[in-house]
Amino acid sequence: MIKGLYSAVSAMVAAFQRQGALTHNIANVDTPGFKQLLVTLQNFTETAVATPPSDVISSPGLRSLGLLGLGVEVGPEETDHSDGGLRNTDHQYDLAIQGPGFFRIQTPDGERYTRDGRFSRDASGRLVTVDGYAVLNRSGSTITLAYGGLSVAEDGTLAVDGVAAGQLGLAAFETPEQSLVRDLPNAYRATTAPTTAIAVMVRQGCLEDSNVNIAEVMTQMVAVARAYEAAQQLVQVQDDLLGRTISTLGRV
Repeated sequence: MIKGLYSAVSAMVAAFQRQGALTHNIANVDTPGFKQLLVTLQNFTETAVATPPSDVISSPGLRSLGLLGLGVEVGPEETDHSDGGLRNTDHQYDLAIQGPGFFRIQTPDGERYTRDGRFSRDASGRLVTVDGYAVLNRSGSTITLAYGGLSVAEDGTLAVDGVAAGQLGLAAFETPEQSLVRDLPNAYRATTAPTTAIAVMVRQGCLEDSNVNIAEVMTQMVAVARAYEAAQQLVQVQDDLLGRTISTLGRV
């Protein structure tokens, strides 16, 4: 009976954590370049179940019946790196990537990677992100732009009023789900070395929308809420049965 309580409570905790991830996705549905979080469930732990054999004399020992699950827990957090749709902004510093690439940016904690192309030119002429981090070129240096009309080719080549100004540093990973760890709110740090030999297209005057499907996420939130309520009711049933058992044994 206590195992039933553990299982029900673990389901409530898992549902609460799943709801937190879904809420995070909804909060970033309008964040350019955001990639939604995915939550998986796995067995909390398992215990062996055994029973005495029908003929104890000829078959001593216990007969295994298999494994019994003792609840559920949230597995490692995963990120869906599928592309989002493109949205035209007609802003010369807004950039979007089509394909498996990432913009390289410099932060106080080292190089990071992002799909958020909301860039601007700061007072020093550097190309920076919406959070003020420097955008890097192919050699890993910051990009300095003269004042004027910026044009960006599909391969990331930059020009200001027709004068070459370098090329964007783009990186890709064979398995971004395994190689990238969410570090900043909308950027990642790498656990493996990236490659620069990638086939992507840079779009100027566009931003990549988040890949969150709001209708799908809302449906998932309803399912999670119902699962939480069911687990909560099971806890109440188990508690009632436990109370009756203690009361009955107390009268024996």
